[in-house]
Amino acid sequence: MRRLHRVVAAVLIGLAAFAGMAPAQADELPTFTLRFKPDGTFEPATLEVPAGRFKIELINESNEPVEFESIPLRKEKVLGPGVKSFVVITISRPGEYPFFDDFHQSVKGTLVVKPKE
Repeated sequence: MRRLHRVVAAVLIGLAAFAGMAPAQADELPTFTLRFKPDGTFEPATLEVPAGRFKIELINESNEPVEFESIPLRKEKVLGPGVKSFVVITISRPGEYPFFDDFHQSVKGTLVVKPKE
């Protein structure tokens, strides 16, 4: 029985250590910012990123809810007015990937994935 307690304790300590590392790893990702502007545009409308894993910080500067959505990237994120959030994307294939505001579908942008240097 004591051995079982030790094994469970070791597993819990390992999980706690792993969980503590997760935020640090996310912070080390290359991070890019995409703003939803009050005039109904993205800033920048074209966002260039390197191939690999990266984070896009989404900032809704408008007074309406918005939704970042990209069908080819299979990502979507709803943000209320004034809200800041992020998405993490992993993509190895260079190219252009469209995104849009699903609540305002005329608002479009392009994610340009560049080859790693």
